[in-house]
Amino acid sequence: MIHNRTAKTVNTWYGDISEDLFQQFAQTQLLVLDVDGVFSDGRIYLGNSGEELKAFHTRDGFGLKAWTDAGYPAAVITGRESTIVERRMKHLGVTHIFQGVKDKVEVYERLLETLALSDSQVAYVGDDVPDLKLINRVNLGVAVHDAHPSVQLAAQYITRCHGGFGAVREVCDLLLLSRGELASVEGVSL
Repeated sequence: MIHNRTAKTVNTWYGDISEDLFQQFAQTQLLVLDVDGVFSDGRIYLGNSGEELKAFHTRDGFGLKAWTDAGYPAAVITGRESTIVERRMKHLGVTHIFQGVKDKVEVYERLLETLALSDSQVAYVGDDVPDLKLINRVNLGVAVHDAHPSVQLAAQYITRCHGGFGAVREVCDLLLLSRGELASVEGVSL
């Protein structure tokens, strides 16, 4: 890989990122996320009675709650359905929750219309092939650190943290930092 030594970078807790990429973070008005593999580590725990369990990291919750408490909308679009996801996302201030989705693009387009936003104002975080169409379409496509290689190749940013282990917090920190709002985050209830 060739590094352009004249490119200007911004130093963050998560390493240096280019000023151009930092600007992409700053342009984001809507954060859209997949769930399994992004909020969770991608594993699904099934009990003997058929109940489904997922583990969510509190750091991810803190980051997303800070984003929504700052007045910015967030959405989740996921192919699976779970009461756990509904409850957790509502607690974190996510007002747009789409589960059991077969066509993420169709749901995404309706969401943009509802919020009167364009692709240039959206960041999308994903981890696997069903996320590629949106990662390729939005202003800021993000892959979690342990995403499928095809998703990493398509993304403008790859998190340092793994899915389910702080990747959402990292993205939210960078979104708020790009606006100069990260220092004001405190007292977020998880």
